Amino acid sequence: MTTLTFLAARARQSPEHDVLTFAATADQVLSFAEIDRVGRDDAGTLRGFQRPQIAGHIREIRDYLETGAAVLPNAIVVAFIEGVLLEDLGDGICRVSIDLSKGARGLVVDGQQRLTALSLSARKDFQLFVSLLVCRDEAELRRQFVLINNTRPLPKSLIYELLPTVDGLPDRMQSRALAAQLTERLNFSPASSLKGQIYQHTNPSGVLKDTSIQKVLMNSLSDGVMRLLVLEANGQRKCFDLISEFFKAVQMVFPEDWWGHKPATSRLVHGAGIQAMGFVMETLATLDNARTWSEFAKGLASLEGRTAWTSGSWDFGNGDVRHWKAVNVTSSDVALLTKHVEGIVRRDLRARRAGAADAEVPQPALL
Repeated sequence: MTTLTFLAARARQSPEHDVLTFAATADQVLSFAEIDRVGRDDAGTLRGFQRPQIAGHIREIRDYLETGAAVLPNAIVVAFIEGVLLEDLGDGICRVSIDLSKGARGLVVDGQQRLTALSLSARKDFQLFVSLLVCRDEAELRRQFVLINNTRPLPKSLIYELLPTVDGLPDRMQSRALAAQLTERLNFSPASSLKGQIYQHTNPSGVLKDTSIQKVLMNSLSDGVMRLLVLEANGQRKCFDLISEFFKAVQMVFPEDWWGHKPATSRLVHGAGIQAMGFVMETLATLDNARTWSEFAKGLASLEGRTAWTSGSWDFGNGDVRHWKAVNVTSSDVALLTKHVEGIVRRDLRARRAGAADAEVPQPALL
């Protein structure tokens, strides 16, 4: 069989897309659509869309389907770029012919867990609803994947990782796209001090939360040193170099608190620490014009012996003394930690400037 044909209901929606719904078995769906797992090739280029399978969730759905009263009223969404022929039969009904001669040419945009569970079930005659979307090109397909899943309980980190590959997004998502692109570069570029250290769906062995790094970048791009830096020639490269050099300095100044740790064992690689240190980066880049790791390290030296990243206690002043672990990723705790470390760095900068000014004062000549 080289063609599958279905009768479908056609919805009047976007004039730029064809949207239809019909019923099919899991085997039929998998003959014309595939689940394209998100991943990266050897060069670090993003490919695919879907998150990894969740075995427990799939098992629960499969067990439910084994019951006689099981229903799956929610449709899975399959997108095509080509290989679909539509014949309008009138009254919103059309005949859908899907070409199988070149294999599965559709991509599952939503419902991968349900489809996988049904394919593992013994109920081969069980039909599920399929919403079929015909897109102009792959860029449009990716855009629809992000927009459809952004309102569903799909991990935000996966959505953010896909953003750099998508154009034409709403403004609220465009603002994060550049931060996501820089995060990707930090995680996969050989020139990055954070290479392989950021947790993403395509790098589950990473330690640093991608959302924490993105918050540092978004803050800098909107209100910090990167806001103007990114507009310069090779601006994105300069932004990349800035944050990479800064975290290289962090690793050099606090090696015992950085290497070999996870967020549970060091607040330096924890979301609170990463965000707080992002503000320290801003202070040193703006007030001390730091750009290289050695310049950043000079400013970070003031924090040595005055932090509690992995042991001891934080003394935030006014009697607020906390165990080193008692700092969490809440807005109030991040603000408190930021005020503490940034305050130390700012006082050190003022002291260094005052010392430099005193050194420049001419000394009276000896008679």
